[in-house]
Amino acid sequence: MKPISKERLALLRKQYPAGVRVQLLWMDDVQAPPAGTKGTVWGVDDTGSIMVQWDNGSSLNVVYGIDSCKSIDEKSREEA
Repeated sequence: MKPISKERLALLRKQYPAGVRVQLLWMDDVQAPPAGTKGTVWGVDDTGSIMVQWDNGSSLNVVYGIDSCKSIDEKSREEA
């Protein structure tokens, strides 16, 4: 895996701050939560992995460059 640049790491930390809600798109792990599982970010580590507490109880990280998630705005959906 290619190391993450300082600039990209800073961008990820800005995009995925602690408390933001995410939805899993893809995870390359046999113990991964199903695609579509939602969770709450609690940080981004120095390798760029997004640390998530998934709603199903899992705490597997979204590994930079391998796995994929997207941030979601549940509050605006509830108000709509």
